[in-house]
Amino acid sequence: MRTVTVVGASLAGLYAARELRAQGFDGRLVIIGDERHRPYDRPPLSKDFLAGRADEAQLALSDAEESTELDAEWHLGVRARGLDARGRTVLLDGGRTISTDGVVIATGACARRLAGDDLAGVHTLRTLDDARALRAELTRGPRRIVVIGGGFIGAETASSCAALGHDVTVVEAAALPLVPQLGPRMAAVCAALHLRGGVALVTGTGVAGLRGSGGGGTSLPAVTGVRLSDGRVLDADVVIVGIGATPNTGWLAGSTLALHDGVLCDDGCATALPQVVAVGDVARVGGTRAEHWTSATEQPRVAVRNLLAGRTVATGRSLPYFWSDQYGARIQFAGRRHDSDTVRIVEGGIEEDGPAEGGFLALYERDGRTTAVLSVDRPRPFTRVRRELARSELLVAPTARL
Repeated sequence: MRTVTVVGASLAGLYAARELRAQGFDGRLVIIGDERHRPYDRPPLSKDFLAGRADEAQLALSDAEESTELDAEWHLGVRARGLDARGRTVLLDGGRTISTDGVVIATGACARRLAGDDLAGVHTLRTLDDARALRAELTRGPRRIVVIGGGFIGAETASSCAALGHDVTVVEAAALPLVPQLGPRMAAVCAALHLRGGVALVTGTGVAGLRGSGGGGTSLPAVTGVRLSDGRVLDADVVIVGIGATPNTGWLAGSTLALHDGVLCDDGCATALPQVVAVGDVARVGGTRAEHWTSATEQPRVAVRNLLAGRTVATGRSLPYFWSDQYGARIQFAGRRHDSDTVRIVEGGIEEDGPAEGGFLALYERDGRTTAVLSVDRPRPFTRVRRELARSELLVAPTARL
């Protein structure tokens, strides 16, 4: 294999490039990124960067020394437009092409948009440029902010905005935020953090549309409010849309790759096409697509091994894990929760208005065994249980094929 092309200058793309060199690939390495920036860390965008506690230099995932060691050919600010797997060619903007022997798809996901969100003052938060624009908006004095979506991005952004002194309301269509991830009991406990942080939480109603005024000439109308499906209108100077993400697979249309909410892969991150693997947010590995930092850093090791071997010789089934920093609390979760699981508090406690002082550790249990663990501000015991769950999963994990 003389040339490998990594499509996506993302966290997963960078880790794939590192693995290629670490596993002995010494040929031409090409990295394509539609953003102008070298790979950067996204989790701080909604937290320290937005709050002004971190600058762009602190987001960088690599330095000049590593870039030299990678010996990669970078194409930044360039969008991939197609993949001709038979001809082993990646098609780029402007009609350019890159001939390659292997492809790592690491194009990630993009923020879902809201209909009519083309008003000044309406933001998503997925990229560094998104975070730059929102941070600039938040420096213009006290603002009335409505965050649409109570998931992790929405909650973290609301927390940062509240810490900066803004008037914040979170709108969540479901009865509670994070029920699919945590279950109703623990979701209610974590939802209480919003109220403790001085943020209003509106649940059980969707968004019918946005209101705006002004504009004209070259300027856009500015957002003035959010109209809810129950008829209420929330006044807003800034609206942040955090309603999930869509995998960036549009450029793969016509490539014959199997696509369904991501690029379909086996447990080794290998697609049905020879010498094409996928990693990170865009990859649906063994039936699951995980938009988490740990997946993006762990999948490339197995994916690159299989790419270089030309077939699936290794599989990896990581234990789902995520964390979130909200209102001064660190929430951590690991495992595979099911709706039938029972929840048991084994350390610390919970109160009517949320976690007790010092947090808590909760175990999800089914048929006498632990299936998942949740903690708020209990990192050491959480790490211990997480390791035990990971070891037990290695013993029983099935292998999923395409």
